Amino acid sequence: MISARQPRPPGDSAGGTRPAARVALVTGGTRGIGAAVSQALADDGTAVAAGYRHNREAAEKFAASMRAGHPGQPFTVHEGNTGVAGHCRRVVSEVIDQHGRLDVLVNNAGIAIDKTAAKMTDDDWHKVIAINLSGAFFIAQAAMEHMIGRGTGRIVNVSSVIGETGNIGQVNYAASKSGLFGLTKSLAREAIFQLDRAGHPPGDGTGVTVNAVTPGFVATDMLTGMPDKALDRVRGQIPLGRLGRPEEIARVVSFLAADESAYITGQVWAVNGGLDM
Repeated sequence: MISARQPRPPGDSAGGTRPAARVALVTGGTRGIGAAVSQALADDGTAVAAGYRHNREAAEKFAASMRAGHPGQPFTVHEGNTGVAGHCRRVVSEVIDQHGRLDVLVNNAGIAIDKTAAKMTDDDWHKVIAINLSGAFFIAQAAMEHMIGRGTGRIVNVSSVIGETGNIGQVNYAASKSGLFGLTKSLAREAIFQLDRAGHPPGDGTGVTVNAVTPGFVATDMLTGMPDKALDRVRGQIPLGRLGRPEEIARVVSFLAADESAYITGQVWAVNGGLDM
């Protein structure tokens, strides 16, 4: 179990020496939407811990570029598979140990294994659910204990428009992303309940909020394998006529992660160009 710790200035292991106003953990935070979220939070003065599942060399390269762009500001990377509960708890513990506390959790890590239901294997189903949904729960569970103890925190779950609309060949992905809606709303209610029990009644301070963001089709590596004709069909379905940009998702995540967003909890924010209204 993760216990609350008193804040302390980050040391050299946190990639810098200047204490930051807040500390954020972004899973899948070194590429795509996650990298944009890491960048946006760092631009706000937040110390960022970015999670990644493989390719340590690429993760370290991203970390080096972030430190160069934010001199003296702590930035760390943490390897782990969100599909394994023990990895989730270890990463949260690492972040708290290295940075002294955890103020913001962005559950962004996710995978897609696209096949029709008729061709989907047991492993195809379980792997996507484990990484996209179960991992979000296990990391949030560990982070919430720390946040409740401190009386403050922000959790933002990155879902998908596919969780709202469904899609042929993505039954596992859609189920995992739709599951994040129930996870978000239930954890939002539990956070208020647990804060009250811990002596932090509703309305006291910035509180602990839990929200979700649902991106539409975004120009990231996940779409690079899609044929041009398929991409054209997708664009044709989007009222704004284009793919989203990672930084457009990051802007909403950064907004929900702010202390000033204390009156927003249990909500699902769509950023999809009007694809689902």
